[in-house]
Amino acid sequence: MSYSVLSRRDMLRLTLGGFGYTALAGLTAQAAPRVPHFPAKAQRVILLYMQGGVSHVDTFDYKPQLQADHGKAMATGKAAKLLASPWKFKQHGESGQWISELFPRLARSADDLCVLTAMHTEAQAHETAVPMFHTGNALQARPSLGAWVLYGLGAETENLPGFIAMNSLNRFGGNNQGSAFLPASYQATFVRPGGKAGGEPVANLRPAHLNSEQQRLQLAYLQRLNERRLLKDETNHDLEAFIGSYEMGFKMQSAVPELMDLSRETADTLKSYGIGAGNTDSFGRQCLYARKFAEAGVRFIEIGTGGWDHHKDLKDEMEQSAAAVDGPIAALLADLKQRDMLKDTLIVFAGEFGRTPFAQFDNGRDHNNRAFTVWLAGGGTKPGHRHGVSDHYGGEGLEGRVHIHDLHATILHQLGLDHEKLTYRYSGRDFRLTDVHGNVVKDILI
Repeated sequence: MSYSVLSRRDMLRLTLGGFGYTALAGLTAQAAPRVPHFPAKAQRVILLYMQGGVSHVDTFDYKPQLQADHGKAMATGKAAKLLASPWKFKQHGESGQWISELFPRLARSADDLCVLTAMHTEAQAHETAVPMFHTGNALQARPSLGAWVLYGLGAETENLPGFIAMNSLNRFGGNNQGSAFLPASYQATFVRPGGKAGGEPVANLRPAHLNSEQQRLQLAYLQRLNERRLLKDETNHDLEAFIGSYEMGFKMQSAVPELMDLSRETADTLKSYGIGAGNTDSFGRQCLYARKFAEAGVRFIEIGTGGWDHHKDLKDEMEQSAAAVDGPIAALLADLKQRDMLKDTLIVFAGEFGRTPFAQFDNGRDHNNRAFTVWLAGGGTKPGHRHGVSDHYGGEGLEGRVHIHDLHATILHQLGLDHEKLTYRYSGRDFRLTDVHGNVVKDILI
């Protein structure tokens, strides 16, 4: 007696006249929530990405010796002179966190911050350091951190994507918020935070020539065509993602505008985020939308700004960059805390690297990948804690050094994911976000 083995697709196609297969197609864009490897401390991540490289010695890594030795030659082989920070540092909160006067409002939340002052990475240029931070690989196309999170945990909401980004970094490679060889459904959905003045929140989301009923009919027809093609293919992740994305797009037409309607927010809330106040308006909107998306169940949210690449005119440009984000970030932390969401929301403030303690062009700083600062808040990290030590000038990490792979492993760990078990087989081998590296930084965890 011979048996015919049915494939998964055939089984679903035949079951209930194809209803099971149709259900599968609806799920491909947004995987159902998955059970983590172990209990999670964080349910979601908000990444505040400061592209360009924030100067740690001017913000969160106070170096009195650098101040004392201003103008002295540094043994770098370039006859470079040490450049003291133009800004004063003070200790804040019961934890005594050192924070410069560039961040006066954030300093009020000093006791919520977990500061890593000895970060390091191999990448020294933006073109390699940005993808290194986001994907764990500086040179090859790999899935982004957000894509791995969504792959590992699935989405919590049916009407919104599980991974949203509001700052495109495609000029440094298309995978910084992409899915690479993971199914396309795990890549980020880009949302414009600027309101109607900046165009529709999601590009091409709402057709101008169809009403809702007509669009529903068109969508059903497209889905039938795509499903017929999918039955003929053994695997076709791109087509599966298209099938689900059409349905998700239809659902988002009502969910996204409603969430991004700021008329429902109080005047005090808008003011606290700096919305409508010039240089804080853009990032303030991102921060407020991040809170709203997090509250609605979005798993991974990336927001950020550029303009932190201060090779010259450090004083003027750094003050502008910091002033644009200080108030909005402080408001976000306070808002999440007031809503009892900070405890299970992991906030990550980071750039691709730091800056040198010596001067470039007399009044700026060059890239420094041997020591820089990242801070975390919430999500089961130790509040008011400082981990790692850089040298007297902030040029290189000495103790408690944390690599990008370690940071990634730690973020996944707080979400209940073992970075060594979160793998995807592609091209004959198992891949993971941390490759063959990475250790969870347990000293910073509650």
